[in-house]
Amino acid sequence: MTMKWRSRKGAVLLAAVTALALPGPAAAHAAGTAHTGQAARTAPAAPGHAGPDARHAGPLSLGRPAPALKLKEWATAQRAADRLRRAQPRAIRPLPGLRLTPPKPGPRRDADASALVLYDTAGPYGFLGELYGMATANLAGHFGTVTAKPVAQYAAGEVEQHTATIYVGSTYYGGTVPDEIPNAFYADVATTAKPVVWMNDNIWTLAGKVGVPAFTRKYGWDPTRSSFEPVGNVTRVDYKNEQLTRTFPAGADGGILRPLVTDPAVVTTLATAQDTSTTPTTAFPWAIKSANLTYLGEIPYAYTNETDRLIAWHDLLFDVLAPDTPTRHRAVLRLEDISPASDPADLMAVAQYLASQNIPYAFQVIPVYTDPKGVYNDGVPETITLAQRPQVVDALKYMVANGGRIVAHGYTHQYQDVQNPYTGVTGDDFEFFRSHIDANNSVILDGPVPEDSLAWASQRITTGKAAYAPAGLPIPAIWTTPHYAGSALAYEAVKQSYAARLERSLYFAGQLSGGPIDGQRYIGQYFPYPVRDIGGATVLPENLGNYEPEPANNHAARLPADIIRAARYNLVVRDGFASTFYHPYFGTGPLTDIVTGIRDLGYTFVDPASLIQ
Repeated sequence: MTMKWRSRKGAVLLAAVTALALPGPAAAHAAGTAHTGQAARTAPAAPGHAGPDARHAGPLSLGRPAPALKLKEWATAQRAADRLRRAQPRAIRPLPGLRLTPPKPGPRRDADASALVLYDTAGPYGFLGELYGMATANLAGHFGTVTAKPVAQYAAGEVEQHTATIYVGSTYYGGTVPDEIPNAFYADVATTAKPVVWMNDNIWTLAGKVGVPAFTRKYGWDPTRSSFEPVGNVTRVDYKNEQLTRTFPAGADGGILRPLVTDPAVVTTLATAQDTSTTPTTAFPWAIKSANLTYLGEIPYAYTNETDRLIAWHDLLFDVLAPDTPTRHRAVLRLEDISPASDPADLMAVAQYLASQNIPYAFQVIPVYTDPKGVYNDGVPETITLAQRPQVVDALKYMVANGGRIVAHGYTHQYQDVQNPYTGVTGDDFEFFRSHIDANNSVILDGPVPEDSLAWASQRITTGKAAYAPAGLPIPAIWTTPHYAGSALAYEAVKQSYAARLERSLYFAGQLSGGPIDGQRYIGQYFPYPVRDIGGATVLPENLGNYEPEPANNHAARLPADIIRAARYNLVVRDGFASTFYHPYFGTGPLTDIVTGIRDLGYTFVDPASLIQ
C-alpha cells in the first residue's frame, strides 16, 4: 500500500507572499510539496495538522501583512491627517512664473520605454515608500528600463528624460512631516506633456503649487476639496466591465481619495470604486485621467489577492508606457513539487493528459527528498535521490519529451531537521526562510535563516543544479523558490545560476536604497506578465494561485472555478497572463477543468522558457 502525503503548499505560499499584503491572502505561498509514492508510511499526524492523507493548502493571496509594516497604523494616520487638512487648510503659495500649457498630445513613445518611479521616505512610515516604490519599479520593468529613487532626490528636468513618471505618495506631508517633494517636481509635472501617474497623497499640494483655479481648468477636478472620507466599505472596483475585488480588515483601510470633479468634459474615469456601505451603493472614481495626468486614489498594493483591483493597475501601466500594445492572452501551467519520492504513475497520468491536449507546461523538480526525522517513515530518517528512483526519472524524461519544461525547485525544499513550519520534510517546509505557526493557526514568516549569506545559498543552489545531468535530465534554466520565500541574498544567488524565476517573490526594505536590508519589512508581489525586477532578475508570472480542495491555516479551499474566475479577471490586462500551478497527485480531473476553463477564455498556453529575453 502507498500512502500519499498531500502538500501544505497553498497555506505556506499564502504566508510568504502575504508579507505586505501585497499579493495574496495571508502568508506567502505555503509550504508545499507532495510526498507521493513513498513506501508504506504510517507516520502519525504532526501536532495541529491532519496527518499524511490531509491536503493542506489554500488560495494564494497576500492579504495579511507582516506586523513590522504597521499598515493599520499608517491607515489611521492618513485618515487623521486628511481630516486635519480639510479642517485647517494651509495656504500654499503658487510657484512664481509657472504657466500651465493647455493639454496637448505627448511625444511618441519609444519602443523600449523608460519609467521614472519616485517614492516617499519621510515620516514614521517612510519605509513603506521604498516597498511601494520597489513594487512599482518591478511592474514597470516589464516595459523597459526603470529609474527608481526617493522623490526628495528629484532633479529639475528628469520628467522629460523618461517615457513616463510615476509618483507613489505614501507619506502624507503636513503637520510634523514637512514636504520633501521638491518644487522642481511640482513644476515639471504641471508643465510636461509626458505621461505622469500620481498615486494617493499630496496631489492637493500640486494643485496649490500650480494654483487651484489653473489646476481645475486644465485637469477638471479639485484635489483641495477632495477627501479620503468617508472611508466607507469599498469592496469592489469596476474596470473594463469586470468587478474586481477589494478586501480590507477592519480598521486597516486608509480610504480612497474621492476626486471632486469640476469639469466632467475633461476627466475620464478609468476605474470606478463601489462603496457598499450605503444603500444604494455609492460609486466614485478610483482612477481618473485628464490631460497627461493619471491619478489613482490609493496605492493598490496592500491586502490583495488574485481577483483584486490591483489587476486594473497592472493594465493601466500600458496606457503610459506602451499604449500601442496589441491585445493577446497567454497562459502558463506549472506542475508543482515533484521529488524522487513522487508517484511515477501520478506523473505519467498528468503528463499523458497534457500531451494529448498539446499543452506546453513547466514542471518543478526537487532533486533530493529528505525526511530527517522519519516523520513519514516510522521514525526512521530517510533521504532519496533521483538516482534511487529510476521510474520517477523515466516519467520526468517522458515529460521533457512531450511538452514539459523542467524547473528547479530548491535543493531539498526544507530546512535542517526542524519544523519550518510543519515537519522538516521535503515539500512541507521552507528552505531559505524561517517560519512558524502561531496560536491562530496561521503561517508566520520569521525572516531569513540564520546561515543566510550569498555563499550559503549559492552552495545549496549549485549542489541541487548539479543533480540533474547525472540522472540524464536537462539542466534547468528556470527556478522557483520553495514556498516563494527567500532572502535578498538567496535571490541574488539564484540569479547567478538561473536565467529566470517562475514565482511570486519577496522584496525587502533597504534592497532598493542600498541597505541595510531589513528582513522583517518586506513586500510580497505577484506579476501578471514577465518583469525585470529591481534586483536585475527576470521573474515570470504566477498570478492565479493553485488548486487546493481543502482549507488550511485560515485559507479557504481553492477550486477550479476560483482559478478560472481569476483568469477571467486578468483578461482586462491587454497583454497579460493566466499562470497557475498544480500538484500531480490530485489526478487529471481538476486539472482538466482548469485547462479547459482557461483555454475557453481565449488564453493560449505557452512554454515559460519562451518568455525569457
